Amino acid sequence: MTTAPHLGRAARPLETHLASFGERVALRAGDRNLSYADLAGRVRDVADAYAGARRLVLQTPGQDIDSVVEYLGALAADQVVIVAGSHADALVDAWNPDVVVDATGRDVRRDVSAHELHLDLALLLSTSGTTGSPKLVRLGLEGLLANAAAIAESLSIRPDDVAATTLPLHYCYGLSVLHSHLLAGASVLLTDDSVLDESFWDDAATHGVTTIPGVPHTFELLERSGFGDRSTPTLRTLTQAGGRMAPERVRRFAELGQRRGFDLVVMYGATEATARMSVLPSDLALAAPTSIGRPLPGATFHLDEVNDDGVGELVFTGPNVMLGYATSPADLALGRSVSELRTGDLARELPDGLWEIVGRCNRIAKVCGLRIDLDHVERALGDRGFVVAAADGGDHLVIGITDGARPVAVPTLLSFATELTGVPAALIDVVVLPDLPRLANGKTDYTSLVEQRSQRACRNQDGGTGVTPADVTALFATVLARPDAQPTDSFVDLGGDSLSYVEASLRLERLLGELPAGWHALPAVALADSAGEKKWGRAVETNVVLRALAIFTIVASHSNLFMLLGGAHVLLAIVGFNLGRFQLGDQPRRQRVRAMLRAVVRVVVPSVLVIGTMAATTTQITWRQAALVTSFTEWNWSEPRWSYWFIEALALSTILLAALLAIPAVDRASRRWPFALPVVLTIALTPARFDLFAIPGDHVHRLNGMLWLVTLGWAISKARTTRQRLLVTALTLWLAPGFFIVGGPLRPAYLVVGLLALIWLPRVRLPSLAASLIGVLAASSLWIYLLHWRVYPALEVSSPVLATVLSLAVGVAAAEAVRRVGNRLGNR
Repeated sequence: MTTAPHLGRAARPLETHLASFGERVALRAGDRNLSYADLAGRVRDVADAYAGARRLVLQTPGQDIDSVVEYLGALAADQVVIVAGSHADALVDAWNPDVVVDATGRDVRRDVSAHELHLDLALLLSTSGTTGSPKLVRLGLEGLLANAAAIAESLSIRPDDVAATTLPLHYCYGLSVLHSHLLAGASVLLTDDSVLDESFWDDAATHGVTTIPGVPHTFELLERSGFGDRSTPTLRTLTQAGGRMAPERVRRFAELGQRRGFDLVVMYGATEATARMSVLPSDLALAAPTSIGRPLPGATFHLDEVNDDGVGELVFTGPNVMLGYATSPADLALGRSVSELRTGDLARELPDGLWEIVGRCNRIAKVCGLRIDLDHVERALGDRGFVVAAADGGDHLVIGITDGARPVAVPTLLSFATELTGVPAALIDVVVLPDLPRLANGKTDYTSLVEQRSQRACRNQDGGTGVTPADVTALFATVLARPDAQPTDSFVDLGGDSLSYVEASLRLERLLGELPAGWHALPAVALADSAGEKKWGRAVETNVVLRALAIFTIVASHSNLFMLLGGAHVLLAIVGFNLGRFQLGDQPRRQRVRAMLRAVVRVVVPSVLVIGTMAATTTQITWRQAALVTSFTEWNWSEPRWSYWFIEALALSTILLAALLAIPAVDRASRRWPFALPVVLTIALTPARFDLFAIPGDHVHRLNGMLWLVTLGWAISKARTTRQRLLVTALTLWLAPGFFIVGGPLRPAYLVVGLLALIWLPRVRLPSLAASLIGVLAASSLWIYLLHWRVYPALEVSSPVLATVLSLAVGVAAAEAVRRVGNRLGNR
């Protein structure tokens, strides 16, 4: 258990406490680390600068080491600190502080305070849900430390933990992260970056972040940023507070944590309780996603004015309850005026001792003579899949909705809301937004929502971009032959793979303009919202460009147009890259394996049919090629029997990886270490890459010698940080040069450049015509490869250009014919 240090004013116990952890790292920022010993020394210097009378200090902290040192130094010197955010100017006017500290430095306005400051008063914060109000929460140092100790105990914070400051320090939740970790001797990473920024994840990897705190909006951003596919090997805990998070999202993150090896801890709190009041243990998040847990150690809950359903106002008692409010400078002289906190939340206690919030005492709107519980409206619509906020618009009910969770069919939403509330549809204003408006602390900004109703009204009725979720859903249904597609489905959800990816991306770009990163994992409703102004040309993903380039160079080289070998090996790396993107997400193990096997079937079936037909009509191709077992039955290279080695390598490598990932332990490892596992496999395959086993035959065309390309492509797909990209770059530069025995220097150079482009260049902007041509070639690459062997030989001597063009055209025509037949069959 973490114990709060004894507070003796003359001894500056805060300095002593910090110094007790010695050279352990306390604060981290970018490439800077500050030990506890150094932090204690710097805090002492700041405290010495404040020595003398107690004064009122207003600080606007940044997410940096100097701000934390200033804050701790002021507390150590027994100053009374107002921690302010962007509303600092309003607080300066209202509270007339003696010292003002901001990014420009410390402005000492007077040596003796203009205020009478109560001895127990240490900290002043804006009330929960407000930013510029002159009403402040008065907090004592004893309560602050008691709450930090209870949080540290409940979260089992360890000295080797590293927490990221994803929340501002002027917000009580962000400040509590700092307090609880410094109290436990742990470390804090100070950063202004959002979880949407790659630089945040670079820092998280560099510093070994174990804890990421967040409000509900943070978790929305995590989902948008592809957190489920991100490698976070050191992550131990996600903590959530700052408002109710949808139970479905709680379950999703709890399930993800079980697969990936981290805990989700849901907490409940308020500034008036210093920070936190209760914690839901991580092992109960799946079973009780609507619960706020149990009170912190040393604290209790009880209900006031309980109704027949066992619901009443939640009242909190504990050492961290505020001293009271302050509405004017005269209130700074007051001592404790409250001993318990009436939260304003309606709650009930469950039979197992857990607590659940069911609404707010003051979240009642009166529309058309009807009393509307706005929290109930939000929960009920949320249960139907809508992400909404309900606000009192005076004579109207205002419902804000995001179009990222479900198709925004306004008539359907209005029907639900009317049935739920009894309010006529004409008195319900629906505001469709990319995201709900937020306050600085991440909570819903209901005032802004009401203001936006007159500005935005209903985007669906006004036309918006003209692209609806139904348009995107219809596109998915057509491309993937899935007439059952729903607007909440993504490309991956519907079984999309590398073969259908190119066609889907090309059609989506024509419909929406430039596609967002990670579009294949976004539901149709989110993609419809991403439609924007179309830019010059089109941004084509590098893996698509490489597919088109590879199949073109393969055909052109075979047709004697020019000689540039290595394209098929680039395609093998892309096979692994696309496996990592489409089949190796967060799906359950069996679903992953089935997806990989379906991808194999989509290649093997047409290949066996085409090669089998050739085997039946010519003696040059045999049943061994049709059965894709040439590499097991013929040791010496010969043409044309080894012509289909690439198809064999693709199929066998995918089957082998599917079998490997079917093993539960390997599947768990791939989720816990999504980047490290394919890197380890690639390194483990290096003896075969360097042909150390001297297996008979040409190792550059056998699976044993080429499998490293597939696992390296998989690793590239999971490389999220600069450090990870540098690692796969190093593997590329180690393994690719010298791989080929014949082909000259251009062949390995082609492979190296292709792999490096895949690592460092996500997209290439091209003229629309060039992008369309590349898309067609990439989407038809399988059929071009299968059929060109029967086209070019008759023309390679007399007309290499015609041989190349005709080979490509035949393959494109065959692919188009197959797509049309598939669409007809799928729509029956």
